[in-house]
Amino acid sequence: GRLHIDRPLPFLCVYRRPGDRAWPDTEALLASQSAWLIAPASADLSALLCVLAACHRELFGAWLLLEIWTDAPPQAEPPPHAFRIVAPERQPPAELLEALEAALLRVTLRRRTPKVSVEYRPAVGAPGLAPLLNPDQQARCGASLVGLGISPVYRDPDSGATYTFAHRALRRRLNRALKQAFHAFALHYTSHRPPHYHALGPRSLTSRVERVDAALADISDGFDLLLHVTPVNGEAAWRAFRDRHYEREVEFLYRPRSIDPAQMKRRLWNIPLDDIEDPTLFDLLAAKRDELDRQITLVSDRNTPRFLAGARQLFGEVDDALLGLARELLERLPAPEGDGEAAHQLDARAFARRAEQELAWYRQRDASFAARVEVRDDIAGILVSHGNFLIGADARVDAGRVDAALAHEIGTHALTYHNGRSQPLQELRVGMAGYEPLQEGLAVLAEYLSGGLDAGRLRQLAGRVLAVHLLCAGAGFIDVFRVLHREQGFAARAAFMMTLRTFRGGGYVKDAIYLRGLVRLLDHLAGGGELEALYLGKLAQARLPLIEELRWRDILKPPLLLPRFLGQPQAGARRRRLAAGIRVLDLLEDDA
Repeated sequence: GRLHIDRPLPFLCVYRRPGDRAWPDTEALLASQSAWLIAPASADLSALLCVLAACHRELFGAWLLLEIWTDAPPQAEPPPHAFRIVAPERQPPAELLEALEAALLRVTLRRRTPKVSVEYRPAVGAPGLAPLLNPDQQARCGASLVGLGISPVYRDPDSGATYTFAHRALRRRLNRALKQAFHAFALHYTSHRPPHYHALGPRSLTSRVERVDAALADISDGFDLLLHVTPVNGEAAWRAFRDRHYEREVEFLYRPRSIDPAQMKRRLWNIPLDDIEDPTLFDLLAAKRDELDRQITLVSDRNTPRFLAGARQLFGEVDDALLGLARELLERLPAPEGDGEAAHQLDARAFARRAEQELAWYRQRDASFAARVEVRDDIAGILVSHGNFLIGADARVDAGRVDAALAHEIGTHALTYHNGRSQPLQELRVGMAGYEPLQEGLAVLAEYLSGGLDAGRLRQLAGRVLAVHLLCAGAGFIDVFRVLHREQGFAARAAFMMTLRTFRGGGYVKDAIYLRGLVRLLDHLAGGGELEALYLGKLAQARLPLIEELRWRDILKPPLLLPRFLGQPQAGARRRRLAAGIRVLDLLEDDA
C-alpha cells in the first residue's frame, strides 16, 4: 500500500483495493488530496489508523476518515452519475454531510448533475469489507468515519477501460468537492482554521511533477518561435520595397532552423505526464505540452500554406468585437502628419545605454536579475527572448517613447521572466500555455502606467488587428499594405513593418493579441483583479483560477520584483481609474 501525508491535516482519504483486480482510475480519484492511504482490502489497518488518529486528534481535536469505493455498476445503460454518502447512525457529523452533499451536487459530468444520496448505517465501510474502525475503536481513537460510494461512470462497464476525458473531468471536480467538505469539517469540528478550501491542497511538488516540468521547460528553452519566424532582413526588405514604389513584394530571409522537429516531438511526447496525480498541475503541464507541440509544428511549417492555420490555432481569431474596436480606434484617432516619425530619435546604441540604466535599477533591488542587453544585426525592432533584451542594429526609438518601451520590454517581459525563474514551476518562466495575450496586455498597460501610451501607439495596435483580419480573409501582402498606408493613413515604413509582422513565416497572427489582451486585462482589473499578482511569472489569463489555487497552497511565491513604474507618483491615480473600470479609449484621457 501507499500512505501519503503532505503535512498534518484533520482528515485522511482511504481506498481499499478489491482483491480480484487493481483499479488505478479509482485510486487516482483520491491521490490528489493532501492525505491519503491506498491499501489491499485484506490488510488490517486499524492499528495504523488509531495511531494516526491519536496524533491528529491531539493537534486538531478531531479527525475524519473518508473511505472511498466504487459502487457496482448497474446493468442499465448508460450508468447513472451518482454518489452515495454513508454515515454512522450515531452522532453523524451533520455539518460535514451537508457540505459534502452540496459540493458533490456541483460535480457535473457532461452537463449531468449527479444524484447524491445519504445513508445512515450502524457501521460504515466499503461493500463486502469490515469497517476500517469499529464503533469502539472510533470512540477510543477519536476518529469520525464517513464513506463515499462513486458510480464508475468514467469506466466502460464491459471492458473496464477508462474513459480518459470523463475521468479527468471527474477527478478535477471531485478533488475540489472533497476539499470543500474537508474545509467545512475543519471549521465545524476542529481547531484548524484554513483560510480557504484550496489551502488544504498539497503544498509540496512531487519529484514526478518536477521532472515533467523540467523536461517541458528544457524543450521550450531549446527554440524560440518568434526568432524562427521573424525575418533577418527587415530593413533591407523595406528599402527594396520602397525602391519598387510599393508595387512588388520582396523576399524575406530567415535564420536557419536549429531544431529537428521530429526529434523534439519525440522527446516531448515521451515525457511521462500521465504519472502526475495532481489534477491542477496536470492541467497546467498538459496544456503546455500541447502548445509546445503546435509551436514545433509552426517551426516546421514555416513558409508553407500550413503555417497560417497553425498560427490561428495558437493565437485565435479576430472576432467581431475586437475588429469593431480596432476600426473605432482607427476612425476616432487621427493619423499623424508626415512620415509619422518623431524629430528626435535614439539609435540602437543610445537606446541600449538607456536599457542598461533600467536594468541597473532592477539589479540594485535584486542582484540575481540576470537580463542583458544585446544589439544584433539579425533582429528587426526590439524584443525580449529568454529574458534578454534584444535590439536590432537598425532600430530607432522615438525619444518620447523610450520610457514606455522600457516599461513594456524590461518592466514586463524581462521582469516576469525573472520572477517566473524564482518559482518552483519552471513553466512560469518559459510561459504558461496561452500566456501571450495577458503578457502583451500587461506590457501595453505598462506603457499607460508609465505615462507613455499615446494615440499613435493605440492606432498601431488597432492597425495590427486590421492587418491580421485582412490576412485571414485572404488579402495579399500588397493589399494589406495599401489598406494600412492609403486608407488608414499609416506612414509607408510603418505600414510595411506592420504588414511584414503579419505575413512573416507564412501568416503570423500573433499581432492581434496586443489589443485583445489589453481589453481582457482591463476587464479583469475592473472586476477586482489584483495587478501585482500578475507579475509572479508569465501567466495565462484563462488559468488564473489555477494560479490562485496554487497561491493558496503556498506552492507559488509572491513576485520577487515589481515594475519600476508602479512606484511613480502618477501610477496611483492611473491604477484607481483602472479599478473603477475604463475602456481602451479612456486610456488616452489626461488623468492629471
